[in-house]
Amino acid sequence: MTTPRPADLAGTSRSGERPDAGKAFRMARRAFVAGERLDMQQLAARLGVDRTTLFRWLGNRDQLVVNILISLTDPTLRDAAEAAEGVGGARIAMVARNYAQTLIETQFFQAFLRREAERALRLLTSKASPLQGYIVGCFERMLEQEHDRGHLSHRMALHDLAYLIVRIIESFLYADMITGDEPDAEKIHAAVAALLHA
Repeated sequence: MTTPRPADLAGTSRSGERPDAGKAFRMARRAFVAGERLDMQQLAARLGVDRTTLFRWLGNRDQLVVNILISLTDPTLRDAAEAAEGVGGARIAMVARNYAQTLIETQFFQAFLRREAERALRLLTSKASPLQGYIVGCFERMLEQEHDRGHLSHRMALHDLAYLIVRIIESFLYADMITGDEPDAEKIHAAVAALLHA
């Protein structure tokens, strides 16, 4: 997952900044990117607020983790798309490959998976959180762009295609936790290309 750019963490170093929801979220995201396990009690103490205030700002711990992951998904997918070559299904398959490869290589994300495997799978791959739906929406928009440009035609609805693409990514990206196999971005590329007839 792409490490946040300075602009993504704007305002995190202002001395004397009063605690608020924005500062709390930035502090939590910095800790997550540093590979730390998020602890709501510690975060509240560092901010100088009580847990009730922190909960009002950020929700519970699972909601906070999901929102951090969503905030990191946009730059990661953006970079994956910028690096992708080709058009149509071939381009979408390359975006899926690039995205997965980045996640495989990102130490703090892999640390999160190892540290909290069961929770991570629930938050990343199920309806229990909005993250999966968010990523499906991102791929659906990419599919729509390729379709509108005349580079993609498929008998399936684009939303259903996007969902299948995300499930393919999840199957190979989290293979070590699901089947014991190694995560493999190239298998993702081949499977998505086959799905899109690329």
